[in-house]
Order: sequence, then structure tokens, then C-alpha cells
Amino acid sequence: MPHRTTASPAPPTEQAGEAPLSHGLKQRHLSMIALGGVIGAGLFVGSGAGIAAAGPSIVVAYAVSGVLVMLVMRMLGEMSAAYPSSGSFSTHAERAFGPWAGFTAGWSYWVLLCTAVGLEGMGAAKIVTGWLPGTPQWLWVALFMVVFCGTNLAAVKNFGEFEFWFAALKVGAISLFLVLGVLAVTGVLPGTDSPGTSHLSDFLPHGGQGLIVGLLASVFAYGGLETVTIAAAESQDPVRGVASAVRTAMWRIALFYIGSMAVIVTLVPWNAPEVVDKGPYVATLDHLGIPGAGQLMNVVVLVALLSAMNANIYGSSRIAYSLVGRGQGPRALAKVSGGVPRTAVAVSSVFGFGCVLLSYWRPDDVFPWLLNMIGAVILVVWIFIAAAQLRLRRRLEREAPDRLAVRMWGFPWLTWAALAGMAAIFVLMARQPGTRVQLYSTGAMALVLAAAGYAWQRVRVRA
Repeated sequence: MPHRTTASPAPPTEQAGEAPLSHGLKQRHLSMIALGGVIGAGLFVGSGAGIAAAGPSIVVAYAVSGVLVMLVMRMLGEMSAAYPSSGSFSTHAERAFGPWAGFTAGWSYWVLLCTAVGLEGMGAAKIVTGWLPGTPQWLWVALFMVVFCGTNLAAVKNFGEFEFWFAALKVGAISLFLVLGVLAVTGVLPGTDSPGTSHLSDFLPHGGQGLIVGLLASVFAYGGLETVTIAAAESQDPVRGVASAVRTAMWRIALFYIGSMAVIVTLVPWNAPEVVDKGPYVATLDHLGIPGAGQLMNVVVLVALLSAMNANIYGSSRIAYSLVGRGQGPRALAKVSGGVPRTAVAVSSVFGFGCVLLSYWRPDDVFPWLLNMIGAVILVVWIFIAAAQLRLRRRLEREAPDRLAVRMWGFPWLTWAALAGMAAIFVLMARQPGTRVQLYSTGAMALVLAAAGYAWQRVRVRA
């Protein structure tokens, strides 16, 4: 691991705040977290709505958003390899622009992850109650929450082991899906006839408007790729882990996301009701007539949701811990025992379960407001990543070039191109009635956090 230089120091409280964390994640954990982290719940659950809106052009939507995500991951990888930190992009934003930026990026992402924990728990509970009708959903959510909160409280290696096996199952399942799909498309799969290109003839069924809706849906399906840069700080070789994850991001996105979308829209009519009702993967396997395959894919979707819960409890606790270690939150969250920030794990889990309760108690006002507030957080985070990389790259080249184990392609032009792409997505969100409220709500939260962070920064300067 590269040594620290005096020319480019860490934020004053970062080293002291983060030192107690263990390094219990092995390279195999980090490799599988990177591989399986690409296959998120959004891919299995949320892609059906995108296909219904964009039709076969959803492949183009995933390809365009995939290019943007690859650029973001490359930028984040460059900074995380140079400055491994459990605060990831929040720490980088602070290093580039000051505490207010780290405060804004970090706490907005914490709210996003904690809320996502609750949403994923509800999605997983819905699948289980479909198998066991009559059992209350909230009870299953509570059970999942207790299990993953408990494993994260015990030791970081428990999180790593869960994610290793979850990721292995997801990778195995989607790889098998792709193999079966390609065989069916080529007419080699026994008992099936190749549809050829008959389902692709109506490529833009809803015109450019449908493609835009599909593009926005695909952008948010990629959320969660940042977890590997958070986890790298607790691995035995953070630089190697980040570098490996970033360098393989291109083929993972191309294969799992774009490849599976191409298989789905080729085999199943884009306007088939089951694409949305059952989900595109289950609908495709049912369409192929493979006995029990649809239900097996439901098991994989359940695993994906539980994996996301586990990863988001971990990620939210580490982001909170890092923020507090840098003097940007309640000191109680920085308490570490056994190499784990257990108070941060517990508080993040409780917040997530509180979102579940809000969905029952206040389903018509508070809960929708919360969902709208987190709707565009990932874009806010990506903008901080790109802006921080623009500033830190020059600093690294000048002060510590030996830390550039990963380099952003075509710097600075591709960084500026990525920022332009993010700005375009903001404009598209503002023009769509379904996403406009999300954009404004997230913007309001980000402004409030930025103001609070700036005020806190000024207080600390005067102190």
C-alpha cells in the first residue's frame, strides 16, 4: 500500500477517526463484492418499468447510462486508490472543497442508503409472503433487519462472507440466464424456436419520450456500485482492491446489464404485461417454458434484495462513522468496538426500519415525501465525485504522483463530458412530471445540508 506523504495530508480528524476499524475483508470478499455489487436489486426489480416505457431501445438507454457510470467509477477509483477511506466520495469531496462538501455528499447518501434498506426489506418480504400467504410483511422485514444488523454488528468479515455468497449466487444465476437466453435467441435451446428480430421491429414504440423514461430508469438501476470503494478501506490491500474493481467495471456492466436487457427484449415482447407484473427475468424464463425457472429466479431476486440490505447497512454505517470521525456528526456514532462502529450500524438499521413503519403509518404524505427526497441523491453524489476528481487529480500530479495507481481516462475532457451528461439528466428529470418532484425534493435536501455544513464549517474555523 502506498505510503502517505506529508505533501498531501488527510483531513485533520480522518486518520484518528478511522484507525480503529478492522481490516477483516479479504481480497476474495472485495473481488466478489465488486462483481456482485453490479447485479443490484434495481436490475431485477426496476428494469421492467424501463422496458415498458422504452421498448427494445432500453438496450440503448442502459448502454448510454452505463458509459456514464463507468466514467464515474473510474473517477472514484482514482481517488479511492490514492486515498483509501471508509468515507469514500464524502472524504474526497471534503479534501477537494472543504467540510461542507463532505457533509452534504455524506449525509445525503446516508439518508439514501438507510431508506433503501427499508425499501429492500419490504421488497424481500413481499416475495416471501407470496410463498407464505397470511404472514405479515412487517414481521419478515423485522426478521431480515435483525439478521443483517446482527451480522454487521459482530464483525466486518461477517458482512464480507454474506456478500461473497450472495454475490456468487447472483453471478451464477445471471450467467446461467444469459447462457440460456443466447441459446434461445440462436434457436439452439431444445423445445424453443428463435424469435429472430421479430420483437425488435418496434424499436422506439413511444418515441424519444419513451427512451428518455427508460434512460432515467436505467441510471438509477446502477446505484450501489460505490460500496466497493467504501469496503476497500477495511480490506487487507485497499489499493489493489479498488484498482481491480474499477478496471473490470466495463465488462461487468456490458455483460450483466446491457447483455441481459438485449436478451430479454429479443425473447419477450416489450409490451407483455408479465414483464412489469412478474419482472423481466422471471417473464423471460417463463416464456421459454423452463419448468420452475421462474420461481427459481424469484429466489435470486430475493437474494439480490437481501444482499442490497446487507450492503446498505454496512455502507450507511461506514459513511456515518467517517463523517463523525471528521467532526461532522454526533460523537456517539464514532464509538468502535471489535473493529466495528456498532452504534452507527444500529442507528442506520433503526432509521431503515423507521422508513418501513412510515410506509404503514403515513403512506400518503410522509413516506412519499421521503421517497421523493432521495430520488436524485445518486446524481448529486456523482457530481461531487466528478468535481472532486477534477480538483484532486491536479493536486495528485503535483504533490504525490506515485499515488495514481488508477488514472481517469482522457482527463480532463472525459470528466467534463461526464459532468455534462449529469447536467443533461437533471434537465430531463425536470422535464418529466414523474421525476420533477424527486429532483426538486432532492435539490432542497442538498441545499439544506450544504447550508448546514457550511455553517458548521464556519463555526469550526472560528473555534
